[in-house]
Amino acid sequence: MNDAAAFVDEAVRKIREQVPGRAIIAASGGIDSTAAAVLVEKALGERARAIFVDTGLLRAGEVERVGEFFRASGLRYEVVPAAEQFFRALDGVTEPEEKRRRIGAAFIRLFEVEAARFETDRLVQGTIAPDWIESGGSIRDTIKTHHNVGGVPTDSKLVLVEPLRDLYKDEVRTLAHHLGIPNADRQPFPGPGLAVRVNGLVTPERVRRARVANAVVEEEVERAVAAGRLARPWQFFAVLLPARTVGVTGDNRVYGEAVSVRIVESIDAMTATAMDVPRPILKAIAERITRELSGEVVRVLYDITDKPPATIEWE
Repeated sequence: MNDAAAFVDEAVRKIREQVPGRAIIAASGGIDSTAAAVLVEKALGERARAIFVDTGLLRAGEVERVGEFFRASGLRYEVVPAAEQFFRALDGVTEPEEKRRRIGAAFIRLFEVEAARFETDRLVQGTIAPDWIESGGSIRDTIKTHHNVGGVPTDSKLVLVEPLRDLYKDEVRTLAHHLGIPNADRQPFPGPGLAVRVNGLVTPERVRRARVANAVVEEEVERAVAAGRLARPWQFFAVLLPARTVGVTGDNRVYGEAVSVRIVESIDAMTATAMDVPRPILKAIAERITRELSGEVVRVLYDITDKPPATIEWE
Protein backbone atom coordinates (compact mmCIF):
# COMPACT_ATOMS: atom_id res chain seq x y z
CA MET A 1 0.00 0.00 0.00
CA ASN A 2 1.77 3.13 -1.23
CA ASP A 3 -1.05 5.65 -0.80
CA ALA A 4 -3.45 5.33 2.17
CA ALA A 5 -5.97 7.81 0.74
CA ALA A 6 -6.11 5.96 -2.58
CA PHE A 7 -6.47 2.65 -0.74
CA VAL A 8 -9.44 4.00 1.26
CA ASP A 9 -11.21 5.21 -1.89
CA GLU A 10 -10.72 1.86 -3.64
CA ALA A 11 -11.71 -0.14 -0.54
CA VAL A 12 -14.92 1.86 -0.09
CA ARG A 13 -15.80 1.26 -3.74
CA LYS A 14 -15.19 -2.49 -3.45
CA ILE A 15 -17.15 -2.77 -0.19
CA ARG A 16 -20.18 -1.12 -1.81
CA GLU A 17 -19.93 -3.61 -4.69
CA GLN A 18 -19.65 -6.58 -2.33
CA VAL A 19 -22.41 -5.48 0.06
CA PRO A 20 -25.64 -4.52 -1.71
CA GLY A 21 -27.56 -4.37 1.57
CA ARG A 22 -26.44 -4.66 5.18
CA ALA A 23 -23.36 -6.16 6.84
CA ILE A 24 -22.18 -7.13 10.29
CA ILE A 25 -18.53 -6.69 11.29
CA ALA A 26 -16.53 -9.10 13.43
CA ALA A 27 -14.92 -6.42 15.62
CA SER A 28 -12.41 -7.79 18.13
CA GLY A 29 -11.02 -4.44 19.25
CA GLY A 30 -7.74 -5.11 17.45
CA ILE A 31 -6.34 -2.69 14.93
CA ASP A 32 -7.10 -4.95 11.93
CA SER A 33 -10.81 -5.44 12.53
CA THR A 34 -11.22 -1.84 13.72
CA ALA A 35 -9.67 -0.47 10.52
CA ALA A 36 -11.94 -2.77 8.52
CA ALA A 37 -14.94 -1.60 10.54
CA VAL A 38 -14.16 2.09 9.97
CA LEU A 39 -13.84 1.44 6.22
CA VAL A 40 -17.19 -0.36 6.17
CA GLU A 41 -18.91 2.44 8.08
CA LYS A 42 -17.52 4.89 5.53
CA ALA A 43 -18.94 2.75 2.75
CA LEU A 44 -22.28 1.70 4.26
CA GLY A 45 -23.12 4.05 7.12
CA GLU A 46 -26.04 2.74 9.18
CA ARG A 47 -26.22 -0.40 7.04
CA ALA A 48 -23.22 -1.72 9.01
CA ARG A 49 -23.12 -3.00 12.58
CA ALA A 50 -19.96 -3.93 14.52
CA ILE A 51 -20.28 -6.95 16.82
CA PHE A 52 -17.83 -7.37 19.72
CA VAL A 53 -17.99 -10.83 21.30
CA ASP A 54 -17.13 -11.30 24.97
CA THR A 55 -15.76 -14.83 24.70
CA GLY A 56 -14.67 -15.14 28.32
CA LEU A 57 -11.13 -15.41 26.91
CA LEU A 58 -10.32 -11.70 27.06
CA ARG A 59 -7.72 -9.78 29.04
CA ALA A 60 -8.54 -7.96 32.27
CA GLY A 61 -10.73 -4.91 31.54
CA GLU A 62 -10.89 -5.73 27.83
CA VAL A 63 -14.64 -5.13 27.35
CA GLU A 64 -14.44 -1.65 28.88
CA ARG A 65 -11.18 -0.81 27.08
CA VAL A 66 -12.52 -1.89 23.69
CA GLY A 67 -15.73 0.08 24.25
CA GLU A 68 -13.72 3.25 24.88
CA PHE A 69 -11.60 2.53 21.80
CA PHE A 70 -14.63 1.99 19.56
CA ARG A 71 -16.28 5.18 20.78
CA ALA A 72 -13.07 7.14 20.15
CA SER A 73 -12.96 5.62 16.64
CA GLY A 74 -16.57 6.68 15.98
CA LEU A 75 -17.91 3.14 15.64
CA ARG A 76 -21.42 1.94 16.41
CA TYR A 77 -21.15 -1.45 18.08
CA GLU A 78 -22.89 -4.11 20.16
CA VAL A 79 -21.41 -6.42 22.82
CA VAL A 80 -22.55 -10.05 22.70
CA PRO A 81 -21.74 -12.11 25.86
CA ALA A 82 -20.80 -15.69 24.89
CA ALA A 83 -18.33 -17.08 27.46
CA GLU A 84 -20.36 -20.24 28.13
CA GLN A 85 -20.54 -21.00 24.42
CA PHE A 86 -16.77 -20.71 23.91
CA PHE A 87 -15.74 -22.69 26.99
CA ARG A 88 -18.15 -25.42 25.92
CA ALA A 89 -16.54 -25.50 22.46
CA LEU A 90 -13.07 -25.86 24.04
CA ASP A 91 -14.02 -28.48 26.62
CA GLY A 92 -11.38 -31.23 26.70
CA VAL A 93 -9.34 -29.77 23.80
CA THR A 94 -5.56 -29.42 24.15
CA GLU A 95 -4.25 -29.51 20.55
CA PRO A 96 -3.52 -25.95 19.35
CA GLU A 97 -4.87 -26.34 15.82
CA GLU A 98 -8.10 -27.87 17.10
CA LYS A 99 -8.48 -24.99 19.57
CA ARG A 100 -8.24 -22.47 16.74
CA ARG A 101 -10.69 -24.37 14.54
CA ARG A 102 -13.24 -24.66 17.33
CA ILE A 103 -12.92 -21.00 18.25
CA GLY A 104 -13.34 -20.01 14.60
CA ALA A 105 -16.43 -22.20 14.30
CA ALA A 106 -17.91 -20.79 17.51
CA PHE A 107 -17.44 -17.25 16.20
CA ILE A 108 -19.08 -18.08 12.87
CA ARG A 109 -22.08 -19.81 14.48
CA LEU A 110 -22.60 -16.77 16.68
CA PHE A 111 -22.22 -14.38 13.72
CA GLU A 112 -24.75 -16.45 11.74
CA VAL A 113 -27.31 -15.72 14.44
CA GLU A 114 -26.41 -12.02 14.56
CA ALA A 115 -26.45 -11.74 10.76
CA ALA A 116 -29.94 -13.24 10.60
CA ARG A 117 -31.08 -10.77 13.24
CA PHE A 118 -29.66 -7.91 11.15
CA GLU A 119 -31.16 -9.40 7.97
CA THR A 120 -27.89 -9.94 6.09
CA ASP A 121 -25.55 -12.70 4.96
CA ARG A 122 -22.45 -10.46 4.76
CA LEU A 123 -19.74 -10.76 7.44
CA VAL A 124 -16.80 -8.34 7.42
CA GLN A 125 -13.53 -9.64 8.90
CA GLY A 126 -10.22 -7.88 9.54
CA THR A 127 -8.24 -10.65 7.85
CA ILE A 128 -4.76 -9.53 6.76
CA ALA A 129 -2.05 -11.20 4.68
CA PRO A 130 -0.18 -13.04 7.51
CA ASP A 131 -3.47 -14.68 8.56
CA TRP A 132 -4.02 -16.56 5.32
CA ILE A 133 -0.30 -17.03 4.61
CA GLU A 134 0.31 -18.76 7.96
CA SER A 135 -2.95 -20.73 7.69
CA GLY A 136 -1.54 -22.59 4.68
CA GLY A 137 -3.21 -23.76 1.48
CA SER A 138 -2.11 -24.46 -2.07
CA ILE A 139 1.69 -24.94 -1.80
CA ARG A 140 1.98 -23.14 1.58
CA ASP A 141 2.50 -25.16 4.75
CA THR A 142 0.23 -24.47 7.73
CA ILE A 143 2.22 -22.58 10.38
CA LYS A 144 -0.88 -22.06 12.50
CA THR A 145 -4.54 -21.96 11.55
CA HIS A 146 -5.89 -18.46 12.11
CA HIS A 147 -9.41 -18.74 13.49
CA ASN A 148 -10.77 -16.28 10.90
CA VAL A 149 -9.40 -18.35 8.01
CA GLY A 150 -9.12 -22.09 8.68
CA GLY A 151 -11.69 -21.93 11.48
CA VAL A 152 -14.56 -20.98 9.18
CA PRO A 153 -16.91 -24.02 8.80
CA THR A 154 -17.35 -25.20 5.22
CA ASP A 155 -21.14 -25.25 5.58
CA SER A 156 -21.43 -21.59 6.58
CA LYS A 157 -23.69 -19.54 4.30
CA LEU A 158 -22.11 -16.24 5.34
CA VAL A 159 -20.39 -14.27 2.58
CA LEU A 160 -17.03 -12.99 3.85
CA VAL A 161 -15.90 -9.45 3.08
CA GLU A 162 -12.20 -8.84 3.82
CA PRO A 163 -11.07 -5.35 2.75
CA LEU A 164 -7.59 -5.67 4.33
CA ARG A 165 -6.78 -9.12 3.00
CA ASP A 166 -3.63 -8.10 1.08
CA LEU A 167 -2.14 -5.79 3.74
CA TYR A 168 0.56 -6.52 6.32
CA LYS A 169 0.42 -5.25 9.90
CA ASP A 170 2.69 -2.25 9.33
CA GLU A 171 0.47 -1.22 6.39
CA VAL A 172 -2.66 -1.61 8.51
CA ARG A 173 -1.15 0.69 11.13
CA THR A 174 -0.38 3.29 8.46
CA LEU A 175 -3.98 2.99 7.25
CA ALA A 176 -5.31 3.30 10.82
CA HIS A 177 -3.34 6.52 11.36
CA HIS A 178 -4.82 7.89 8.10
CA LEU A 179 -8.34 6.95 9.26
CA GLY A 180 -7.83 8.74 12.57
CA ILE A 181 -8.02 5.60 14.68
CA PRO A 182 -6.39 6.36 18.05
CA ASN A 183 -3.53 4.34 19.53
CA ALA A 184 -2.91 2.52 16.25
CA ASP A 185 0.51 1.30 17.41
CA ARG A 186 -0.70 -0.69 20.42
CA GLN A 187 0.34 -4.30 20.63
CA PRO A 188 -1.65 -7.01 18.80
CA PHE A 189 -3.92 -9.38 20.73
CA PRO A 190 -4.87 -12.73 19.13
CA GLY A 191 -8.46 -13.22 18.00
CA PRO A 192 -8.74 -16.51 19.93
CA GLY A 193 -7.76 -14.53 23.02
CA LEU A 194 -6.25 -16.17 26.07
CA ALA A 195 -7.17 -19.62 24.74
CA VAL A 196 -3.89 -19.61 22.80
CA ARG A 197 -2.00 -18.39 25.88
CA VAL A 198 -3.25 -21.28 28.00
CA ASN A 199 -1.25 -24.32 26.89
CA GLY A 200 -3.21 -27.50 27.49
CA LEU A 201 -6.77 -27.56 28.76
CA VAL A 202 -8.70 -24.29 28.61
CA THR A 203 -10.82 -23.91 31.74
CA PRO A 204 -12.22 -20.78 33.41
CA GLU A 205 -9.76 -21.26 36.28
CA ARG A 206 -6.68 -21.59 34.02
CA VAL A 207 -7.84 -18.62 31.92
CA ARG A 208 -8.14 -16.59 35.13
CA ARG A 209 -4.50 -17.38 35.96
CA ALA A 210 -3.35 -16.47 32.47
CA ARG A 211 -5.36 -13.23 32.68
CA VAL A 212 -3.67 -12.21 35.95
CA ALA A 213 -0.18 -13.07 34.64
CA ASN A 214 -0.81 -11.30 31.34
CA ALA A 215 -1.98 -8.15 33.16
CA VAL A 216 1.21 -8.14 35.25
CA VAL A 217 3.42 -8.37 32.15
CA GLU A 218 1.53 -5.57 30.40
CA GLU A 219 1.59 -3.29 33.45
CA GLU A 220 5.30 -3.82 34.22
CA VAL A 221 6.36 -3.38 30.59
CA GLU A 222 4.26 -0.23 30.22
CA ARG A 223 5.79 1.11 33.45
CA ALA A 224 9.32 0.41 32.17
CA VAL A 225 8.56 2.03 28.78
CA ALA A 226 7.13 5.14 30.47
CA ALA A 227 10.24 5.42 32.65
CA GLY A 228 12.58 5.09 29.67
CA ARG A 229 14.01 1.79 30.90
CA LEU A 230 12.78 -0.21 27.90
CA ALA A 231 12.04 0.55 24.25
CA ARG A 232 8.41 -0.18 23.35
CA PRO A 233 8.12 -3.83 22.28
CA TRP A 234 5.93 -5.10 19.45
CA GLN A 235 4.20 -7.60 21.72
CA PHE A 236 4.46 -8.62 25.38
CA PHE A 237 2.42 -11.20 27.27
CA ALA A 238 2.40 -14.29 29.49
CA VAL A 239 1.68 -17.92 28.62
CA LEU A 240 0.38 -20.44 31.16
CA LEU A 241 2.25 -23.71 30.63
CA PRO A 242 0.79 -27.23 30.92
CA ALA A 243 3.56 -28.39 33.27
CA ARG A 244 3.31 -28.44 37.05
CA THR A 245 6.38 -27.64 39.12
CA VAL A 246 7.43 -27.71 42.78
CA GLY A 247 7.68 -24.44 44.67
CA VAL A 248 7.82 -23.06 48.20
CA THR A 249 5.33 -20.75 49.92
CA GLY A 250 6.48 -19.83 53.41
CA ASP A 251 7.68 -23.13 54.86
CA ASN A 252 5.31 -25.20 52.76
CA ARG A 253 5.89 -27.19 49.59
CA VAL A 254 3.44 -26.31 46.80
CA TYR A 255 2.88 -27.92 43.42
CA GLY A 256 1.82 -25.18 41.04
CA GLU A 257 1.93 -24.16 37.41
CA ALA A 258 4.58 -22.28 35.42
CA VAL A 259 4.34 -19.15 33.26
CA SER A 260 6.53 -18.11 30.34
CA VAL A 261 6.94 -14.40 29.56
CA ARG A 262 7.23 -13.36 25.90
CA ILE A 263 8.51 -9.89 24.86
CA VAL A 264 9.44 -9.37 21.21
CA GLU A 265 10.36 -6.75 18.63
CA SER A 266 8.92 -6.93 15.10
CA ILE A 267 7.79 -4.87 12.13
CA ASP A 268 5.14 -6.96 10.42
CA ALA A 269 4.82 -10.07 12.66
CA MET A 270 6.26 -12.30 9.94
CA THR A 271 9.56 -12.37 11.87
CA ALA A 272 10.35 -11.30 15.43
CA THR A 273 13.30 -10.96 17.81
CA ALA A 274 13.11 -11.73 21.52
CA MET A 275 14.05 -8.56 23.40
CA ASP A 276 17.04 -8.30 25.70
CA VAL A 277 15.02 -7.12 28.70
CA PRO A 278 16.94 -5.76 31.72
CA ARG A 279 16.95 -8.24 34.59
CA PRO A 280 15.26 -5.88 37.13
CA ILE A 281 12.19 -5.65 34.86
CA LEU A 282 11.98 -9.44 34.52
CA LYS A 283 12.53 -9.80 38.27
CA ALA A 284 9.64 -7.44 39.00
CA ILE A 285 7.38 -9.39 36.63
CA ALA A 286 8.29 -12.75 38.21
CA GLU A 287 7.83 -11.48 41.76
CA ARG A 288 4.42 -9.98 41.01
CA ILE A 289 3.09 -13.04 39.15
CA THR A 290 4.14 -15.47 41.88
CA ARG A 291 2.79 -13.14 44.57
CA GLU A 292 -0.56 -12.41 42.92
CA LEU A 293 -1.01 -16.09 42.01
CA SER A 294 0.55 -17.40 45.23
CA GLY A 295 0.51 -21.19 45.34
CA GLU A 296 -1.02 -21.37 41.85
CA VAL A 297 1.99 -20.24 39.79
CA VAL A 298 5.39 -20.96 41.33
CA ARG A 299 7.81 -20.52 38.44
CA VAL A 300 8.26 -17.78 35.79
CA LEU A 301 10.44 -18.29 32.68
CA TYR A 302 11.56 -15.86 29.97
CA ASP A 303 11.31 -16.98 26.34
CA ILE A 304 14.41 -15.90 24.38
CA THR A 305 13.46 -17.62 21.10
CA ASP A 306 13.18 -15.58 17.90
CA LYS A 307 10.63 -16.06 15.09
CA PRO A 308 11.65 -18.24 13.31
CA PRO A 309 12.14 -20.88 14.61
CA ALA A 310 9.33 -20.12 17.08
CA THR A 311 6.12 -18.22 16.38
CA ILE A 312 5.32 -15.13 18.45
CA GLU A 313 2.35 -16.74 20.19
CA TRP A 314 2.97 -20.19 21.64
CA GLU A 315 -0.08 -21.73 19.94
